[in-house]
Order: sequence, then C-alpha cells, then structure tokens
Amino acid sequence: MAETMDQIFVILKHWLVAHSPVEVQPVVAAILSVVAIIVVFASLFAATTILERKGLGRFQNRYGPNRVGPYGLLQPLADGLKSLTKEDIVPHAADKVVHLVAPLLLVVAAFLGYAVLPIGRNMVAVNLDAGVLYFFAAGSIVELAIFMAGWSSRNKYSLLGAMRAIAQMISYEVPLILSAMVVIMTVGSLSTVAIVERQAGYTGIWPHWFVLTPWGFAGFVLFMIAATAESNRSPFDLPEGESEIIAGYYIEYSGFKFALFFLGEYIGMFAISGLAITMFLGGWSAPFSFLNWIPSYLWFFGKLFTLIAMFIWVRSTLPRLRMDQLMNFAWKFMLPMALLNLVTAGVWRFMPSGAIRWLVCAILIVVPYILLGRGLMRSNKLEKRIYQFAE
Repeated sequence: MAETMDQIFVILKHWLVAHSPVEVQPVVAAILSVVAIIVVFASLFAATTILERKGLGRFQNRYGPNRVGPYGLLQPLADGLKSLTKEDIVPHAADKVVHLVAPLLLVVAAFLGYAVLPIGRNMVAVNLDAGVLYFFAAGSIVELAIFMAGWSSRNKYSLLGAMRAIAQMISYEVPLILSAMVVIMTVGSLSTVAIVERQAGYTGIWPHWFVLTPWGFAGFVLFMIAATAESNRSPFDLPEGESEIIAGYYIEYSGFKFALFFLGEYIGMFAISGLAITMFLGGWSAPFSFLNWIPSYLWFFGKLFTLIAMFIWVRSTLPRLRMDQLMNFAWKFMLPMALLNLVTAGVWRFMPSGAIRWLVCAILIVVPYILLGRGLMRSNKLEKRIYQFAE
C-alpha cells in the first residue's frame, strides 16, 4: 500500500500515456510533466503569498490579510484578478517588444529548472546526466530577462536597478556554484537523480545526507545565503530598493506584466530551494529510516515549506544591506569560504573515517570563518566623515 501511494502519480502518468497513440506518447508524457509542474508550483506560489503576508503580519504585531474569504485565505485570488484587470501602461519611448518579452522570459527561465528536480522517487521530468549544469545554465537566462526589462523601459531608475540586479546575481552565482561543486565532487556525477540516490541510504536510523558532514553543512549554509541573494530576497533585495531607485528594474511595469515578475521571483526561489534540497538535504528521502513508509514527494514538499518559512523569517528579521556591504560580503567572505570548502571536501574524501577526520575538517572550516569574518568587520569600521564642498 505504501509503495502504491508513493508511486501513485507515476502510475497515473504511465496509464494516461499508455492510452494515447504510440506516435504521440513522448509528446503526451512531456505535456503531462510540464502541466503538473506549472499547476503545482503556481498553486504553491499562491499559497506562499498568503502565508508570507500572514507571517509578516505576526512578526510585526498586526493581522495581515483578513478581508477576502475566511481568514483572508482568498487574498491570492483577489490579487490575481486585480493584476488581470489593471491597466497595462507602457512608456512612450520604451522598446515595446522587448518590454513585453522580458517578464515572459523571466517566468519561462524560472520554470525551466524544474525539469531536472527529482520531486519524488521516479518523479523527475527529465533525467539528464548533466542535470545540475542544465539547472544553472537555464537560471542564467534570468539575468538577460532583467537586463531586457531595465533597458527597454527607457528609464534611468529601471536601468540602474537592472545593473544592480545583474551585478548582484553574477557576484553571488560564483559562490553558489562553488558551494554546489563539493557535492558534485563527492558523488562524481552532475545528475540530480544520482545525487539524491547517493544520499538515500541509512546507517541505523540516520540518513546519509551531505548536510550532516562538516563540508556539507558549510556548503549548505553558503548555498542558501547565495540563493537568497540570487532570489533578490531580504536582506539582499537591493535591486528593488524603494528608498533609492523607487522600484528597480520593473518600475515601468504594471498590471499583469508586474504580476509576472512577482511570479518569476517566487518560482525561482522555489527552484533554487528545490536544488538545495536535492544537493544537501537528501531530496525526497526521509530524515529517519523508520519513516520511509511516508510518500517520498511529501518529504520533498515538507523540506521545501521549511526553507520557504526560513526565507520569510529572514525577511522579517534582517534589515537591507548597503550595496558596498553586499559586494564585499560576496567577494571577501563567500568566495574564499566556498573555495576553502572545496579543499575541506577533498580532505574528507581521502582521510580515513573517524573522529580525527571530523576534527580536521571542522578546523578547516571554523578557523577561516573566524579570520575572514574579523577581516570583513575590520574593513567595515566606521570612521569620521569629512565633507568637501565645491568652491
């Protein structure tokens, strides 16, 4: 019974494909996978918006949305209808074609990554040998979409916001990929399915998740920090800094086009969180061996909701960084730590098992963390400002 519940969606897909003509079965299988991904994660986007607004309300000692539907649960529906009916205003000087294509390209790029994410046992749209490489390659299209949005608007604030966003995303993409490299080195494969299968075993009741190793824990923390910056989430939401550049690269967007940017940001956040689950948290595997009877896809979405809650918590807690702090943190702390973590993973691989291996790898991570952190704090020491005025 447990096996059937775990594979219910796989069985249903195979049944639907088998009842279609042989000539179009590959196309039907692809369409079913795409439709399932879009429906599930678009629904998750709607649920997350209401959860985030309710959560932020609690953090800030207020109610949050409570007017539309019971307890405000229909607020996402009202927001969607509002965005569909609002006027679409396009600047007279804007490049209208590029202005239209930019939000569409951003949403498509955000959805492409789900093709290689194993959401459950045997539940992956495409099992590519280079799945991780494909994920990062598809994600890089987002930078192009953001630049198109800022440039096509013919607005200096839009362009400045786009340049900020691109600089930030490129800067944090480097430690993001390097932190994922430790897993690729350990598994010896770029396949997301192979990475999850490597973590699916148990020692007693304890799982073989990479996050439970010194290099895996450090890699997971670095990955999530970089993922927060890649997703333009607080405290790294400088591209839409309303106190400086009004609304960033989408200031000239309204109506449904603006809603597409909003959707793309959340879909991208879900995708990068799904990759973190795949790389470090065992993917669809259970946290203890005696819980394997629970369907694998429920574990994946349980972990995903946990990471979403963490994003909401961080947003409500930390203030926005300055641009210089953002870039210094990426290049002076994140990048050296990610490189040192590669060395730590290599040491872990070739040292014999035991307490000594844990101690050596912990030292290789903790000591640079303290030294780099102190160096970063020393360089940010505030000094008396001297203002020079033009004569």
